[in-house]
Amino acid sequence: MNTITLPLANVHCMNCVGKTRSALAQLPDCQIIDINTKQITLSSDSPLKAIYQKIKSLGYQVGFNYQLPLSGLSCGRCVAKVENAFSQRDDIFSYTVTKQQADVTGALSEQTLTDLISSLGYPVVSEPTAHTLTFSLSGLSCGRCVAKLTDKFNEAGNIEIIELDKTHTKLLTTHSASDVIAIITDAGYHAEQLLTFKDPKTVVSETVKENEETEPRLTVENTQSEAIKPTTNNVQQLLLSGMTCASCVASVEKAIKQVAGVESVNVNLAERTALVAGSPNIEQVIQAVKDAGHGAEVSEDEQTRRQRQQEQNTQNFKTHLRNACIALSLGVPMMAWGIFGGSMMIDSTTSQLAWGFVGLITLLLLVTVGKDFYINSWKAFKHHRATMDTLVALGTGAAWLFSMLVVLKPDMFPTAARHVYFEATAMIIGLITLGHALEARARSQTSKALERLIDLQPQTAIVVENGIETERPLSDVKSDMILRLRPGAKVVVDGVVIEGNTYIDESMLTGEPLAVHKQTGDKVRAGTINQQGSLLFKAEHIGSDTMLARIIQLVRQAQSSKPALARLADTISSIFVPSVMIIAIVTAMVWYYFGPAPSSVYMLVAATTVLIIACPCALGLATPMSVTVGVGRAAELGILIRDAEAMQQAANIDTVVLDKTGTLTEGKPQVMSIHSYNNLSEDQLLQLTASLEQGSEHPLANAIIQSAKQKGLTLSPVSDFAATAGMGVSGIVNTQSVMLGNDKLMAKHNIEICQVQDDFDRIAAQGATPVYLAQNNQLIGIIGISDPLRSDSLSAVKRMQDMGLTVVMLTGDSYKTAQVIANKLGINDVVGDVLPDGKAAQIKQLQQQGKRVAMVGDGINDAPALALAEVGIAMGSGTDVAIESAQFTLMRHSLHGVADALELSKATLRNMKENLFGAFIYNSLGIPVAAGVLYPLTGALLSPVIAGAAMALSSITVVTNANRLRLFKPSYQPQVTEEK
Repeated sequence: MNTITLPLANVHCMNCVGKTRSALAQLPDCQIIDINTKQITLSSDSPLKAIYQKIKSLGYQVGFNYQLPLSGLSCGRCVAKVENAFSQRDDIFSYTVTKQQADVTGALSEQTLTDLISSLGYPVVSEPTAHTLTFSLSGLSCGRCVAKLTDKFNEAGNIEIIELDKTHTKLLTTHSASDVIAIITDAGYHAEQLLTFKDPKTVVSETVKENEETEPRLTVENTQSEAIKPTTNNVQQLLLSGMTCASCVASVEKAIKQVAGVESVNVNLAERTALVAGSPNIEQVIQAVKDAGHGAEVSEDEQTRRQRQQEQNTQNFKTHLRNACIALSLGVPMMAWGIFGGSMMIDSTTSQLAWGFVGLITLLLLVTVGKDFYINSWKAFKHHRATMDTLVALGTGAAWLFSMLVVLKPDMFPTAARHVYFEATAMIIGLITLGHALEARARSQTSKALERLIDLQPQTAIVVENGIETERPLSDVKSDMILRLRPGAKVVVDGVVIEGNTYIDESMLTGEPLAVHKQTGDKVRAGTINQQGSLLFKAEHIGSDTMLARIIQLVRQAQSSKPALARLADTISSIFVPSVMIIAIVTAMVWYYFGPAPSSVYMLVAATTVLIIACPCALGLATPMSVTVGVGRAAELGILIRDAEAMQQAANIDTVVLDKTGTLTEGKPQVMSIHSYNNLSEDQLLQLTASLEQGSEHPLANAIIQSAKQKGLTLSPVSDFAATAGMGVSGIVNTQSVMLGNDKLMAKHNIEICQVQDDFDRIAAQGATPVYLAQNNQLIGIIGISDPLRSDSLSAVKRMQDMGLTVVMLTGDSYKTAQVIANKLGINDVVGDVLPDGKAAQIKQLQQQGKRVAMVGDGINDAPALALAEVGIAMGSGTDVAIESAQFTLMRHSLHGVADALELSKATLRNMKENLFGAFIYNSLGIPVAAGVLYPLTGALLSPVIAGAAMALSSITVVTNANRLRLFKPSYQPQVTEEK
């Protein structure tokens, strides 16, 4: 058998890996040696093309992809000669050959492929030629970042920017991929190349729908196989253990980043998880975490992660609570003994024996209940770092050693200094452990929103085959299966209704309180709840491809992301513990040399208290707890957030720019009026217009065609159809040249329109869009198309204005029409007649005025403006394109969702600041007090026991404060008064 390793694409998760393994097991003489989401190693005597076809049938891609520039191919016979050579090779899976280039996917090396082509007499071009490269981007937070990267590309030369936004870029360049990545890295951002595997037989042209009245029709060449997207598909989640503070976060992130293939890593202290992006060997990542002194295990899916986290939280809570009870059962009696007059001095042989026995019991407590503090601090010491455990171990260890030394050698100390502190050791261990237990219980509440999303996924489905209904496990459901949805049941996978009608509650995904009517042809989403009727629907997306699964993945990634505030806290935490140790040493020296007698006692108490009170637990939990709860609450409100940085940006927005069509309006335009200026009747004019618009999928075109169909008009064929960006369309209908568009299109062809200005103004004054129709360069009519305002647009705009936001309408529609709509909504700032590329320029102009801008659009035709704004918000029903392109995606189509998102962002940022302020103030005040600055006024030092209680309380306070976000309610609550 031959052994070979090949890259895989579109294999998103371990379920996909399992499907691939099962499919290849059906091939004779095929043995899988190793497989993951990135590559497969197998030993096989089966033809490689059979393996390729088997994997391709699952929707995945396998093999190396090469795009080689060619020379010497002068005709179709030359191309056919190369294609014939490729077709005879079992290690070439698919190919496209032109006179200039060979695009090949297969199992052979680039050198072998080059030699094969050269042997046919056609050399591969060695000099640099321009080629298209696509990259995913991270670290770009606003339009200024996009502009900065654009300047970098321009400085480098030989780079033509095809597409560029905050998440990806597509370039035409002679540079290599590694050179481009170096340019991006030098600009301060991160990038990874997206590799696309092409099959020439599956290349299709698809027209992207536009929502702007006068914007261009876009024709896009796509392949059936999607690009590998590291930002979503190449992310592996690890469950971590042994982490206690922000210093641990820094050490784990540093360890993982050093593993080959890791692009980025985000460690969430609140969740005890790590999201690792890139293509590393996961076993090496786990080993790196272990070498750093912590534990890690792979979380293959959300169900497994949830189960393991629940087990860990439950076990941690029980363990911490048990240990706390044991420690406090020893410490409380000793403390009570001292408080109520018992002697804690070594003043006789009897007291030596008694306290010696207590010291041994305390030692037993340290090596059992408190062992984790010492083990973890030793691990940290071996890795040249210090953590919270280091401070606790030093503090309690110093108190115990001092006390035992007093017991064993009392004569070494003055009489007044022969005091033991075994109760402090036990109480500190007990209180901190109790704090960990309460923190674990509170922390388990932070992901309730995500847990509820996971619970939406039912585990069984009713499959209909040959008229027979059977209940099967969800894992048995495949695409194109027919499923039954009964009243009260949850939808198991994404699909399309083929029979029946009902109302479905989609509030858990969209936040929309009203049930949505579903009938034949409508989409249904996994996790939504059927109310009364019964449906038959065909499964379309299953497993990790459902909208619910993608939402869960997006929420999980957002919860693990870090805003700028978190990175600031991490930076401080990385130097905080060593700084505290230095402060403790300086404190000890000051008390020893300058303190009153017995100086050794004051030295011990002050230094130990500084070490205990300064534990940075609260600092490490401050931002991740707020982010975790805030992102989860957003998901409950139907708001999907790409990362925490977007929330911090959104909290500071002062200007909201709104697209008109489909955002302020319903996005369902209708023909309102028809004006004819020749012998054609209104129906004949409508028939001619609809015939022309058959070549378009623009919303206005659909409105015209639907109006013609409602009147039963027969449409004529159209030829030579063309769309002019920002102007309109043209074509040949019944041998006549016909044009439909705005005044710019008419002016371009010197068509006189002045004589119909009154009709134009009358239509525009009604808030409709006037569109000119010309035949053979003569104006023959105007059609008025109206798109009604959404019922909640007025209240949503007023709400945003009441929040102190400047609201701007930005549209490609005529200024007169836009002004009418704006007047109805109370919008003072209107920008109309904007070409598609002009929207981004308007955003940039606002930014130059010092505005912090949020752009609200549909996520497709407004992409440049969305990318340039500080925050891009995609309206709509959570389409795939919107989720991939926007920083915020509103699952319910309501402008109130924009206000909700901004309000929640402000609340989350405020919560982060409260937590950070509390943590900083706590340490800023606690450390000086612990060091003894109040001693001259009070004549007493802060007890280490009180310091331990305060430290535990600070962590609990941060967690509890973050959980307040779960109670967040938007200022506007929709009233459920009617059914849709």
